Amino acid sequence: MMPKKLRLMENYHILLWLFKDISWMMEFRLFGAIMVIPTLFMAVFILFKTRKDVEFWVNLSVLFWIVANSTWMLIEFFKLGNKLISLPFFILGLVTFCVFIYKNRSL
Repeated sequence: MMPKKLRLMENYHILLWLFKDISWMMEFRLFGAIMVIPTLFMAVFILFKTRKDVEFWVNLSVLFWIVANSTWMLIEFFKLGNKLISLPFFILGLVTFCVFIYKNRSL
């Protein structure tokens, strides 16, 4: 069972993520770029808190997903290159999620 405080932090993380993605959709470049920082910080914080839990691998996957998503957004906003730069992060997210599934196949 997940502690209530950590669950609350995960819910706030979703809020940060939504602000970042809405900024991307609305092309609010500065706000979207700024929102990357607290969104990533919260993902790392949650990952650290679950480092000894079964949720670690899925939270690592979420961190890679946010890095990939943020990279793609920043590339589009500031014309920094090709969006395929974010692909390795998406792949790492997929791999770590598969590790989560493998490690928890008996659950």
